Amino acid sequence: MPKQIINTNNAPAPIGPYSQAVRANGLVFLSGQVAFIPATGELELSSISAETHQVMKNLQALLDEAKISFEHVVKTTIFLSDMSLFAEVNAVYNTYFSGDFPARETVAVKGLPRSVNVEISMIAVEKL
Repeated sequence: MPKQIINTNNAPAPIGPYSQAVRANGLVFLSGQVAFIPATGELELSSISAETHQVMKNLQALLDEAKISFEHVVKTTIFLSDMSLFAEVNAVYNTYFSGDFPARETVAVKGLPRSVNVEISMIAVEKL
């Protein structure tokens, strides 16, 4: 089966040459999401908690469009502007999963798009 591009207006539109998500061979690859609010195009940067919730809502919208859920996520990558944010981001992230957590790495990077503090990408399976 060829790859299938997944797009939704309920997540931020790509700001470059990439797709929001791609389905291929039983996997769904979700591009890194930052805290853009799809309805307004504004960034949610009022707190690291609010920013992380918006990132997770954007990922949820892509999972919904792919007709899967956080239960299907097998791998995540979290990019932080500073590791001092780890505990707060982790606390929010944790609320979106119910046990059987995906594999994950969390890394601090020199910079993220639009000077945000957190970006998260995911890989999910279609069938559990």
